[in-house]
Amino acid sequence: MSRVFRLESVPRYGRTPVASQADPVPARPGPDRQAGIIAGFLAPHPPHLIYAENPPQNEPRSTGGWEVLRWAYETARARIRQLAPDVLIVHAPHWITMVGHHVNCVPNPRGISVEPIFPHLFRYRYDFRTDVQLAEALVEQYEAAGLVSRAMRDPDVRVDYATIGALHMANPAWDIPVVSISANNNPYFYSEADLEQMEVLGRATAEAVQRTGRRAILLASNSLSHLHFDRESDLPEDMSREYPFSNEQYHADMVLLDTIRRRPGAALRTAIADHIAATEAETKAGSLSWMLAAMGWPDTPGDVLGYGTIIGTGNAVVQWTRGDRGERRG
Repeated sequence: MSRVFRLESVPRYGRTPVASQADPVPARPGPDRQAGIIAGFLAPHPPHLIYAENPPQNEPRSTGGWEVLRWAYETARARIRQLAPDVLIVHAPHWITMVGHHVNCVPNPRGISVEPIFPHLFRYRYDFRTDVQLAEALVEQYEAAGLVSRAMRDPDVRVDYATIGALHMANPAWDIPVVSISANNNPYFYSEADLEQMEVLGRATAEAVQRTGRRAILLASNSLSHLHFDRESDLPEDMSREYPFSNEQYHADMVLLDTIRRRPGAALRTAIADHIAATEAETKAGSLSWMLAAMGWPDTPGDVLGYGTIIGTGNAVVQWTRGDRGERRG
């Protein structure tokens, strides 16, 4: 199946080659640099957000659009900078593996990521560093937890747009090492999601991060409600054509976000399942449940930085910060 996603080698884009660099070694944890997961973000990946920003890596050009969500990401970026993580770990629903949870162990993934439905919006040249030591540790920890897991080492496998989308929007400088995890998407095709395995995956992720001495930030690359329009305006960024797919889908998103902003993370175990039942939710792929389980279902509410619709789908940027008192920085 990986042969479908192979591509010819492409020139590096706009920065110094990094393939020969040593695997990143985190700073020795001290009183102010405790190892472990320090924060998590719900980080939606619609390609429209990168298209609207006009970064040099993306070929299509836009006139803007979806500003409220992009401003929310600007806040998230500033907070990530202040937290100074050693690594960003992303779980994305469009790296689909029907058997097991795969981890990208390629030291320097590079190529062109193309969104198959919106290739006129997203043709993005990527070139980034993987924290290979942590990636290998995740595979080992997942297997020890009884999960089927594999290390993906083929440098010619194209990185999916959901992984690229969340990582770019969280850190467009691409100067923080990365680990990306696939979505074992069997439940994504059924009417109800079985998220119990994501609990195991999350706890094993936290154990590997702690064991390797990393300070990690997690990115759950999920939209919320996911029904979308099947027609696009002549100008994709025409915001007069942007609104929720339906009142029911929007209302269900608001119920979930109200729980996020008012109640501790443990309440989301039920709320996420209820939201999936009420909507065509992309959280069915498990990224959000994985992240919150890895953080121990934080005992504080999430900080909703922004919400907006993209071709009718609901999208929110949300931060959870792990700490004894749940304090937020930024």
